[in-house]
Amino acid sequence: MYRPMNSPNPNSLKSRFTKGFVKALIRINKNHPRSASSSISSSPREIRRRYHKIKTASYASMACAVGRRRAWSRALLWKIRNQACNGGVVRRSIGSRSHYSMKKRVEQNKVNELRKVVPGGEGMDTWSLLEETAHYMKCLTTQVKVMRTIVEIHSTTT
Repeated sequence: MYRPMNSPNPNSLKSRFTKGFVKALIRINKNHPRSASSSISSSPREIRRRYHKIKTASYASMACAVGRRRAWSRALLWKIRNQACNGGVVRRSIGSRSHYSMKKRVEQNKVNELRKVVPGGEGMDTWSLLEETAHYMKCLTTQVKVMRTIVEIHSTTT
């Protein structure tokens, strides 16, 4: 079994994410193995499809590693399940408030933009949103580090 570098605790966020993400990558590769002679596997459409599957696997692995304790992870898992059921269609509505002063309106626009970026942010108050954003950023940083390690390991073995 693969054991992540610099992560002695098998229950750490990094270890849980790595384990789930590697399993998902193996599952993706088993379902659609790439062959060197196949021109379909290198078509732009196929590349986009594989990119989307890997991206979704990465997000799902991170949200599963975090668990249901965080609003962003619950929202992300819900969104992934919903996209699978609805064929990838997700609708979002954001209302605007024109009665704020110019300064408040600019501040509110920034908070609304943050709500769009953080999964589940639409229904949070500002302070909760900031707390979830900090945790989400930490998890994304971990995700990038693990993915870089996987690429380094893969590039040295091939």
